[in-house]
Amino acid sequence: MDHAHPRPTHPTHPSAQPDRPAHSDHATRPDHATRPDHDAHHDHPQGAGHDATGHDTTGHDSADHAEILDLDAEVLDAPLATITAGLPLTSAPRHIVDLGCGTGAGTLALLRRFPGAEVTAVDSSAVHLRRLREKAEAQGAVDRVRLVRADLDARTWPALGAPELVWASASLHHMTDPADTLRRVHDLVVPGGLFAVVELDGFPQFLPGDAPAEAPGLEDRCHTALDRRHAGRVPHRGADWGPLLEAAGFTVEDRRTVAVALGPEDAGPAVGRYALASLRRVREGAAHALSVTDLTALDRLLDTDGPHSVLRRGDLAVRTERTVWAARRT
Repeated sequence: MDHAHPRPTHPTHPSAQPDRPAHSDHATRPDHATRPDHDAHHDHPQGAGHDATGHDTTGHDSADHAEILDLDAEVLDAPLATITAGLPLTSAPRHIVDLGCGTGAGTLALLRRFPGAEVTAVDSSAVHLRRLREKAEAQGAVDRVRLVRADLDARTWPALGAPELVWASASLHHMTDPADTLRRVHDLVVPGGLFAVVELDGFPQFLPGDAPAEAPGLEDRCHTALDRRHAGRVPHRGADWGPLLEAAGFTVEDRRTVAVALGPEDAGPAVGRYALASLRRVREGAAHALSVTDLTALDRLLDTDGPHSVLRRGDLAVRTERTVWAARRT
């Protein structure tokens, strides 16, 4: 789900020797870091994969981006479980590769869904991989995770094994050459194996449509501004991956949209922090296009000490959509 819901125009360069998480491997020093958080959280969540909200970050290894990915995973855990449960698999996979894993929302969901599987989790961010290792340790699953720090835009990929399932959530649209990435995945997955692509259909929304009182519809205008900004910067965001998957040699067996609509009673205790972190990223990307009235209203929502802080609202919800493509190597 990833991992937005952040913009490293010049991503950080991962070193060849990051701290060694359990079962960690290191590719040779890449020239450009993978960018699963390029248009704010990343899917993954982000990445959500990786970056879930789709906002802009100022750096791929930023701790605040990792926090957004973690919040995305916490709030959207149930929708992610729905996605993994609906994959058209002929048998339970033993080896899974998570491309652009972020802080591990997809990796951990896949481990829960397939208790007999091991996951190779790939990301360019040492911060994200450390966070994933910590979560895997806390859940008693660290022995089932192999962490690989690598650049998916590099000329060659590190050895990733022969997976029956490859998972890419909110990461493909960040690739410099998505068609090349898809061909590599086709060669990576075993014959008969499945490639699951999860992408965001839009930014999450948290406020009622008539909120805030002084600027009703504020979120819609913010998201319109972000869409315009990202149109030129992230051209593959919102793409129909079906034809591209077919061109790479896959057979697309399923395409579905998963609507997420969590009301205030369902969103959980983390929704306020999730909305705050996400709206901060929205401000970074949309402030240039907002009116004085809208910007003032947004700043009041972001003022955690003020009476209008988003943290004090009891009407927050989470509304977003994810599209899932399930493609088989035949």
